[in-house]
Amino acid sequence: MSAVGGGGCELVFSLAEEQDFQQVLNICSCDDYNGLDYMAAVFHRWLQEPGRLVFIARMKNRVVALESALLVDGGQTAIFQGLRVVPDLRGHAVGGALQNHVTAYIRHNYPEVSAVRLSRAEEPSPQTLTKYRLITKEVILSLCCEADDLGLFVNELQSRLRRQADSSSRGAVTLNHQQAATLILSDYVVSKLLPGKIIINDWEPLKPVEANMEVLRRRGLTWIVDREFEPAAISLCSPPYAVPYRHDALRVNINIFGRSVSSVRAVFVAQLEALLPSLRGYLVFNVYVDPEVLPPLRHFCENNANVSFFKDRWEEFILERNL
Repeated sequence: MSAVGGGGCELVFSLAEEQDFQQVLNICSCDDYNGLDYMAAVFHRWLQEPGRLVFIARMKNRVVALESALLVDGGQTAIFQGLRVVPDLRGHAVGGALQNHVTAYIRHNYPEVSAVRLSRAEEPSPQTLTKYRLITKEVILSLCCEADDLGLFVNELQSRLRRQADSSSRGAVTLNHQQAATLILSDYVVSKLLPGKIIINDWEPLKPVEANMEVLRRRGLTWIVDREFEPAAISLCSPPYAVPYRHDALRVNINIFGRSVSSVRAVFVAQLEALLPSLRGYLVFNVYVDPEVLPPLRHFCENNANVSFFKDRWEEFILERNL
C-alpha cells in the first residue's frame, strides 16, 4: 500500500478485494459507456484471473478510482484495462496518479514487462502520440433490439445473403478452441487478416502468440470463420453479459477480422444465429470491423425487424508504449 498527495487530499493505493465491489460500482456512472459499462460483470472474475492485478485508489476511505493490468504476451506486456474515476473527481489527475502507481508497481515486481498496451474509444491526441504508438483501429457497428425480434432479424439477413450469393460467396464454420488457436496463429491469418497483427477481443488486444491462447480460452468465445483453410473472415464472440442500460439488458461483443464484405456478412449472421437460443431481454450488439467494411455492413443491417442502430459511430484505437 502506498500514498501520494492529490488536490490537498491523500490518495491511498492498494490491490482491490472482494469487499470493495459495491464501492467500485459507486465509481461508475449509469451514463458511462452509453450505459454499457462492463465493470459489474467482470470485477469478481478479474480478481481471480491469473496474471491480472486490480488496483484501487482511496481518498478518506472512499474508493475513488480503479485500474487493472493483465500480463500477456508471455509476461512481456501489461494490458491496462478498466480505468474508472468517480464522477466528482474526474479531471483532477486521480486517474493519472493511479496509473503511475500501477506502472511503478509493475516495474518493481515484474521487471520482464517491457510494454504497456491499451484500447481507447477516443482518437489519440498529438500529445498522446508522443508517448504511445498507434497500432491499429477498428470501427464498431452497434445494434439493439428486444430478444424476441432477433430471430426475425436473422431470418431477414439470411434471406438477403441468399439473394446476394455469388460464386465467391462463402458459408460459415464454427471452430473449437484448438482449431481456432491453430488458425489464428497461422502466418496467413496474422499477415492477411489481423489488424496491426493483433488479436482484439472486446477491447483486449493480444499478440498472436501461443502464450495468449489460454487468455482467449478463458473468455469462452464462439469462433466462426467463412472456411477452415485460408479464411477471408474470422470472428470471435464473447458470451453476453449484463449491463446497466436497462434492468434486463445484455451486451454482446463480436470481433470480425477481414475485409471481404461477403465473408464478413456471412460470419456475422452465423454468430447471431448461434446466439439465438440463449438470449432474453434487451440486446445490444457491438460488432468490431475494419473501417472499410463498416459502410456496406451497416447497409446490410438495415431491416424491417425492429432492430435499431444503438450508436451512429464508435471507434477503438489500440495503443502501445515501452515501459
